[in-house]
Amino acid sequence: MLCPFCRQGETKVVDSRDSQEFVIRRRRECLDCGRRFTTYEKIEESPLKVIKKDGTRVPFDRERIRTGIEKACYKRPVSPDQVEHIIDTVEHDVYETFEREVPSRYIGEKVCDALRLIDQVAFVRFASVYRSFQDVNDFVEELQVLRGRDRNSKKS
Repeated sequence: MLCPFCRQGETKVVDSRDSQEFVIRRRRECLDCGRRFTTYEKIEESPLKVIKKDGTRVPFDRERIRTGIEKACYKRPVSPDQVEHIIDTVEHDVYETFEREVPSRYIGEKVCDALRLIDQVAFVRFASVYRSFQDVNDFVEELQVLRGRDRNSKKS
């Protein structure tokens, strides 16, 4: 740590205190000129980045997930608490699984899995945008997969 007065690099910490969340206030004394000064240390966060389909990287933003889910659930019997639960679950999973970067595909699949269990119409809406359905055949294929799962779960 350079002394702000004499620009020498030798200082000692006289006092340390927590000031704000994740910020430490330190009183320092320069060993060369003897003057005291205060420094604040903050943990450097490296925000999680999302790798989009085109290869670009953007900061992780739970509000983007909320927007997509709310559009998919428009006029559907999905409560705000259920939406919040999906967002919390996906966010927790992403931060637990990835350190610096997460593929957007991973996030989309987690949201799809959650919506599939809550509301199948909302799931198909979300999947149609997320998976870039090109025509009605893409919808039919996804619906056949859903119907197949419903049949299998009813047989159990």
